[in-house]
Amino acid sequence: MTEVKVIIADDHPVVRQGLRQMLAVEQDLTVVGEARNGQEVVELSRRVPWEVAVLDYNMPGKNGLELIKELRQRYPGRAVLILSMYPEDRYAVRALKAGAAGYLTKESAPEELVSAIRKVAGGGRYVTPTLGEKLALELEDNRGKPLHETLSDREYQVMWMIASGKTVRQIADELFLSPNTVSTHRTRILRKMNMKSNAELMHYAIAHHLVD
Repeated sequence: MTEVKVIIADDHPVVRQGLRQMLAVEQDLTVVGEARNGQEVVELSRRVPWEVAVLDYNMPGKNGLELIKELRQRYPGRAVLILSMYPEDRYAVRALKAGAAGYLTKESAPEELVSAIRKVAGGGRYVTPTLGEKLALELEDNRGKPLHETLSDREYQVMWMIASGKTVRQIADELFLSPNTVSTHRTRILRKMNMKSNAELMHYAIAHHLVD
């Protein structure tokens, strides 16, 4: 039986502990390291041998999409599996386009995580039937995209946080950016989406089921 070396990353210690315990009972899966933010993921990936990285989508510092792209560029033969609290219809397509080998929600993890790791370790992709259908439709026709699909990955993240009611200062603190940088992103988002205020962004996000 071939051993699959796994690194896990989440900024919540309880989640990391739960993942480690979940994988500990599998003879072919070994957790070789843990990280609590994006920078630690990058440093850990250099120090230890690994085949699959299980990453939270939204951690301090580098976000999930940035990490996917960086790890895929540095280690093209290894797999990145996103494990997120966010429903797949909000972020999964972006994660897969960035190079993730799969996307799981945390509520589905106990049933699906082990099989997902094994599949991506073997070079496959792990997506639910619903997500697979959504990807097929996007490939079939990119015309008539909703406005939020015109945003860059960082802009989308900032847009989502604004629509969730966070202030510029809160967003800056969470993403390790300056308030001026966040304000610049906000200006670009409003321009791209033909909007003038945060209230319009919130209304749009609710209408498109991007926020609860």
